[in-house]
Amino acid sequence: MNDPRTRRPRIRHLTSVHRVEDTRILRRECASLVEAGHDVALIAGQPPHEPVAGVRIIGVGLPRHRIDRATRVAWRVFRAARRERADICHFHDPELIWVGILLTVLGHKVVYDVHEDVPLQVMNKWWIPKPARGVLAAGVRAAEWVAGRMFSAIVAATPSIAEKFPPEKTVVVQNFPHVEIAQRPEPKPVEERAYAFSYVGGLKAVQGAREMPQVVAALPAGARAIVAGWFDDAAVERDARAHEGWQRIEFLGGVTHERAIEAIRDSVCGIVIDHPISNYLDSYSTKMFEYMACGVPVVASDFPLWVRLVGDADCGVTVDPLDPLAAAAAVEALLKDPDEARRLGANGRRAIQERYNWEAEFRKLDALYPALYLAN
Repeated sequence: MNDPRTRRPRIRHLTSVHRVEDTRILRRECASLVEAGHDVALIAGQPPHEPVAGVRIIGVGLPRHRIDRATRVAWRVFRAARRERADICHFHDPELIWVGILLTVLGHKVVYDVHEDVPLQVMNKWWIPKPARGVLAAGVRAAEWVAGRMFSAIVAATPSIAEKFPPEKTVVVQNFPHVEIAQRPEPKPVEERAYAFSYVGGLKAVQGAREMPQVVAALPAGARAIVAGWFDDAAVERDARAHEGWQRIEFLGGVTHERAIEAIRDSVCGIVIDHPISNYLDSYSTKMFEYMACGVPVVASDFPLWVRLVGDADCGVTVDPLDPLAAAAAVEALLKDPDEARRLGANGRRAIQERYNWEAEFRKLDALYPALYLAN
């Protein structure tokens, strides 16, 4: 009955940082694993929560602040994983590395899911004092070096992240959308869509939160935008809302993934104008692939990696992300040429169906767990 060759391992995903509805963790990884028949639950630094998308949620409580999140809440995540008698603990936050080390010592198989180039991310955190950033980045780099050699496996969200970990135990599982989104009926005709552009995701200064109201303000009278996401900095939110262009934005706040998809499909294009900071330049933006899956062209930052992607798929336009007038000109050109918007949108959908889809990525994750569980 307990023969590991016949029993499904108990897999528990751990996060102290992310929301329950996080697209990569819940909607892609956990929900797909449940659908494939795995024994999966999500342990999160959130209040107790009912199941979502068939995934059992184990909420251990909200943190009071960042230090509390990395200590008390992380400890609660650790204790919940122990109570669950998890065979495989798959965690998603660098601040849980110490939890992963404890779980490894206690005999659990541990997987570290690396969403970002964390040392580079630390160097761009606005809330960390500049003199401390280099020291913290070096500390994270050292912790990840230990993680790469101690943990059972590393799941990297991009090939560039994977290069920083031992290749023999690293699997690249990219954050592409479900192919089903690209297989839906075509969105309404371009001419009938309610919004000039959409944006879904975090609303940080380095993600263009201040530039987006400027973009919509520069568009022809009557053009509007729709934005779904959340601010993490009160000053950035205050500046965005104070701009005259904010009056032409329908702001949804944090919404379900399905509502975000509806918003994208009702726009002429999707915009992603991340700033050229180190941890963005060499990584893909998830929202860019969501726009492509929905059949709308993308207006994206002109990073070399993104220029190649958009050019290869012929699915949009790249612009200087620090120039709102350039982004507005690109959006306006698509408004004036609906046939071109249709063509670029159709190309993006085709690229998702053929190359950039979650189903192809999930097969690598689905194969990882049995290999870990049966390994000595």
